Amino acid sequence: MSVFRYWTVFSIGVAAGAAVALAYAPRTGDKTRKQWKRKFDDTSDYLKDTADDFSKHATKAYSRARDVADDVASQADSIARKVSKTANKVAGSF
Repeated sequence: MSVFRYWTVFSIGVAAGAAVALAYAPRTGDKTRKQWKRKFDDTSDYLKDTADDFSKHATKAYSRARDVADDVASQADSIARKVSKTANKVAGSF
């Protein structure tokens, strides 16, 4: 099949598909555009809400992790002081 014939057949197929789509379209173009705009707006709102929720959860998780890290550091410091104090006592007894 030649390139010219291929593109001719392809163009006829595209035109036929477009004609069938327009003939059987359930709504007018204006209604379809309004429907797509509503769906786009709904999707946009959903994504914004999801991003806000994710941000809130991430902030809570970060805060909790920071609190736990502070507690662990405080406990480690306390244990280190006790060990140091005990080691000094043991070293002083020799």
